[in-house]
Amino acid sequence: MDVRSLMRRSATFHADQLAVIEGDTRLTYRQAWTRGLRMANALQALGLEPGDRVAVLEDNTFESVDFFCGAAAANLVRVPLYPRNSREAHRHMLAHTGCRAVVVSQSHAEALAGIDAEVDSLEHIIVRGDDYEEWLAGFPDTDPDPVVNEDDYFIIRHTGGTTGPSKGVAYTHKTWLDAGRDWFFAFPPVQKGDVCQHAGPISHGSGYFFTPMWLCGGVNLLIKTFEPAEVVETMEREQVAYGFLVPTMLNAIARDETAAQRDWSKLKVLQIGGSPIADDTALLAREVFGDVLFQGYGQTEAVPITMMGPTEWFSEVEGSNPLRSAGRPLPFGDLAILDPDTQQELPIGGEGEIAIRCDGQMLGFWENEAATAERMHNGWVLSGDIGKLDANGYLYVLDRKDDMIISGGFNIWPAELENVLCDHPDVIEAAVFGVPSERWGESPYGVAMVAPGAHVTGDELVQLCADRLGSYKKPTAIELTTEPLPKSPVGKLARKELREPHWRGHDRRVAGN
Repeated sequence: MDVRSLMRRSATFHADQLAVIEGDTRLTYRQAWTRGLRMANALQALGLEPGDRVAVLEDNTFESVDFFCGAAAANLVRVPLYPRNSREAHRHMLAHTGCRAVVVSQSHAEALAGIDAEVDSLEHIIVRGDDYEEWLAGFPDTDPDPVVNEDDYFIIRHTGGTTGPSKGVAYTHKTWLDAGRDWFFAFPPVQKGDVCQHAGPISHGSGYFFTPMWLCGGVNLLIKTFEPAEVVETMEREQVAYGFLVPTMLNAIARDETAAQRDWSKLKVLQIGGSPIADDTALLAREVFGDVLFQGYGQTEAVPITMMGPTEWFSEVEGSNPLRSAGRPLPFGDLAILDPDTQQELPIGGEGEIAIRCDGQMLGFWENEAATAERMHNGWVLSGDIGKLDANGYLYVLDRKDDMIISGGFNIWPAELENVLCDHPDVIEAAVFGVPSERWGESPYGVAMVAPGAHVTGDELVQLCADRLGSYKKPTAIELTTEPLPKSPVGKLARKELREPHWRGHDRRVAGN
């Protein structure tokens, strides 16, 4: 099976049903697929052939569906670029995947202006300007119908690139479909007409939901920019049933002052992923939205591998703490905890590197054998995350391996401290990282975003950590701010950005004691 053929089949069976919503624009399946065919023919007219890589830089708009459908119909490989990335990052992604063309919205055109002179493979920059509709209508809506095999590449997504140039993770048609199947395996079934809101960009995690919704006859609702109050309003107005959110987004909409009074009777699933979630955020969101929260774990390299619905997430299980877990392994994947040094599997309860095997995993990084060798071991994808499994199969993600703080010989995981800080009612979000310490080598240090007018002090938060986790884990200080903490392009806390100033003048970012 391949994505193109299944999308085409759904467009035929659901031709006159609503497929896409963006603002005041509504497209039926027939309209959306027809626009996609015109885009496919436009790309072919440039000389692009099946298997060629074509990048796209855009926000969530109905025009983004043109490229999603068009690339599939022409059997071209989509390479999403990320609007919050630098020009250098765009150049790297274009060059190392050998993109021959890039489609860019008018709002982001300046970021790519003249970049074809900097990327040898890049031949065409297609700007969706004021004449875009006229330009698109100038191409036929006939189906180019190229041969598509399930092992053909469908999309190349990129890792966050927090430790160097981002790496490309290529999905074939089969692995993209497998990943979508596993995402939806534990969800309530999608009914025709169910609305899936993409509050996050479809170039990221929310994009995994686009294809399954299309194939089931659902509606993909695209949100151009994330403004919590507008998102909450749209969710109720459009009777949203499904959505993917990173914890920072869920936290923002759950705290909207109108959210608790709205009608969420159509809501089935709010899938939370991308980073660990604080207990208070999960509990508040459950109170506001009801029993609709699902949590999964995975990475661009292998996703998803665990899943947990609201019945499990907020239950009491002897020997486990589901609230602090990332769920249990899905039926069609495998999960192990490996010793980071020997890569031998650890017994239940052992803390080590999370390793994943699933149908939707990567075969390797795009044209990067060295990075592939570092992240794959005997068919396992090494996550770079430290975690543990309990006797009931619940996975606990303790932290990124390279974010671990070693203080006086003790391992301290930032996420553990961040959870405690976020339990305080005045703290909205928090980040903890290691800073140099003459006595201990390095020590935890925290930055907490608090609500305006909050009365809590940094010293009180330090004592809270000491009381909850022991004095050896308490931060040396907690810096307070009312500004949101920095995030990566995919919405994760950018601990390294906060940590870097504390390590200036050191030739390494770790310290001994």
